[in-house]
Amino acid sequence: MATEVKAREHRGLGRDEMVGIYRTMYLSRRIDDKEIQLKGQNKIFFQISGAGHEAVLTAAGIAMRPGYDWFYPYYRDRALCLQLGMTPLEQLLSAVGAAADPNSHGRQMPSHWGHKKLNIVSQSSPTGTQFLQAVGCAEASYRATLIEEIRDKVVGFRGDEVVYCSTGDGTTSQGEFWEALNTASNLKLPVLFLVEDNGYAISVPVEVQTAGGDVSKLVSGFPDLYVQKCDGTDPVESLETLRRAVEYCRARKGPALVHAKVIRPYSHSLSDDEKLYRPDEERTSDAERDPVKRFGALLVEEGFVTQQELQGLKDEVDREVNEAADAALASPQPEPETATQFVYSPDVDPTAAEFDNEAELGGRLSGNAGTMVDLINRCMHEEMARDPSIVVFGEDVADCSREENLEKVKGKGGVFKVTANLQRKFGGARVFNSPLAEANIVGRAVGMATRGLKPVVEIQFFDYIWPAYHQIRNELALMRWRSGGDWKCPVVIRVPIGGYLKGGAVYHSQSGETIFTHVPGLRVVYPSNALDANGLLRTAIRSDDPVLFLEHKHLYRQAYNKSQYPPDGFLIPFGKAKTVREGADLSIVTYGALVQRSLVAAKQAEQQQGISVEVVDLRTLAPYDWEAIARTVRKTNKVIVAHEDTRAHGFGAEVAARIADELFEHLDAPVRRVAALDTFVAYAPRLEDHILPQVDDVSRAITELYAY
Repeated sequence: MATEVKAREHRGLGRDEMVGIYRTMYLSRRIDDKEIQLKGQNKIFFQISGAGHEAVLTAAGIAMRPGYDWFYPYYRDRALCLQLGMTPLEQLLSAVGAAADPNSHGRQMPSHWGHKKLNIVSQSSPTGTQFLQAVGCAEASYRATLIEEIRDKVVGFRGDEVVYCSTGDGTTSQGEFWEALNTASNLKLPVLFLVEDNGYAISVPVEVQTAGGDVSKLVSGFPDLYVQKCDGTDPVESLETLRRAVEYCRARKGPALVHAKVIRPYSHSLSDDEKLYRPDEERTSDAERDPVKRFGALLVEEGFVTQQELQGLKDEVDREVNEAADAALASPQPEPETATQFVYSPDVDPTAAEFDNEAELGGRLSGNAGTMVDLINRCMHEEMARDPSIVVFGEDVADCSREENLEKVKGKGGVFKVTANLQRKFGGARVFNSPLAEANIVGRAVGMATRGLKPVVEIQFFDYIWPAYHQIRNELALMRWRSGGDWKCPVVIRVPIGGYLKGGAVYHSQSGETIFTHVPGLRVVYPSNALDANGLLRTAIRSDDPVLFLEHKHLYRQAYNKSQYPPDGFLIPFGKAKTVREGADLSIVTYGALVQRSLVAAKQAEQQQGISVEVVDLRTLAPYDWEAIARTVRKTNKVIVAHEDTRAHGFGAEVAARIADELFEHLDAPVRRVAALDTFVAYAPRLEDHILPQVDDVSRAITELYAY
């Protein structure tokens, strides 16, 4: 009788719960083993296991709510995904790269989890990029609690949902981990950080990665962060710990961090051999803590199942895994023609006619002429009034973070005043300052956009965009494609760019747009005047793709590019260049600050030499208007490509190469490029003038090309 009572419950868990936990853990291990077998047979192409992590991950799946809470897992989280409802077939479809794979539709490695129905947001290979996105995901819910009118726009908003974000111990060395903890603690966001500490990051042990070898000690000073440790190989202890952490987050007390000590009985991946760096006695010691073996033995010892019943369960799981593997291997691979699907939105085309009312509304201007700053600011005011899901943040973009002082001060509104008075009009819940951390800005924006908000963020200077490049290149631009269209994050990133500042020097004068124009999935916009900036920004905001919106600092307040204000709703489509000067003898294809310099040079060439020069302003670089380029080349048969970035590997190289490839028979001379020297921008004015392309450089190119 005592045995029967003992078998009914273990630390509050009944027999069905205990056996269910074991089943998920064993299922996870057997899928790992099946993948290892398939890899050995060359039937799959990569394998990375969750072995040793099964207990704490099964517990996490029980403690949270699938399809209600949100999940940013990492590659060891197989058991979590199974517990949430992902099937063995769905996981093995990923391993074989099948089109039906719900994780990525054959586009990513196995164990890169993603499942739309379960709120498992598409995971990527770079470790640590998930932290800030998880914070942004939680922040979307936080913003919705502050702004009633956006609650129906935030996907899955319920007011108490929790965001799960896991990591290995090694990835806590990433700076974005600390940025995420900082913001999550500062805003008391409901993020559960699970650190699965197996003691190694590939071959690097934890004491080499982490000062003192214990990350939970290092984070103990974060305010409102609930920190707990547990034996991650014990599913019951893990579940008790995780339930406390989830309850803390769900009650909106702040974020939580659970530090679970687990093991890694297999090598990091099948590309790694842990025998090269781990002695046998250490590996044997780990094996003795194997959670699957220990918990199976516990079930028998405690009388929940007999040894025969346990074997029957294992046999059932083995059959399920083998059947799933057979079905996965028979499932078709993606068709080759699908490769370019979901690079950009299939639903909203910013190059389409619906985004082109330039001819209609561009002639209905009114009011005093405004600068580029004025017309960008007006656009943002109008769009924020139109769409309450727009949030604006970045460094110094708010008028005054301490809102009680708003009536006492004029307000900042950005270092260039582009976001002036947005906070006053729309409130601090929609317009707010970020930490001085560029990855923080973009990573959070990715998470917010995933939930349905429309972040329009600012990177204060292009020169400092590089900490965010990882998030832009590997996350923002890739989310839709790598998930096969299941997830998207249409963020707009506004960035002041360029030189000609007299004193801007190396770190306030950079160009480098080509580093972004070759990134599939990212739209790149570069207006040269106030009116274009207004229409193109509005298109960017209403687009469904991520957009890098480049605003040349030198052009912000020039008199020559001012404009009266267009009506609200003024739109210029992407990929539509503008011929800003008609000509017959040769063409200049350009953008940004070189538009005005080209116009001045063209006018001089006509007045002094009788040369008729056509000038085409591309306006957007990704996409760019190839038809406009082809049209002007066929018309004049000679072309200069002018831009501010360096000549080597600059955007002009792409345009020149394509002209040579597709329009060679229309050329009467080689394509000529005018660009900056292949160096950096100096502080001394004479050096800056020599380095950056000037009117004289364009004039010289016109004269020489005309004479060819």
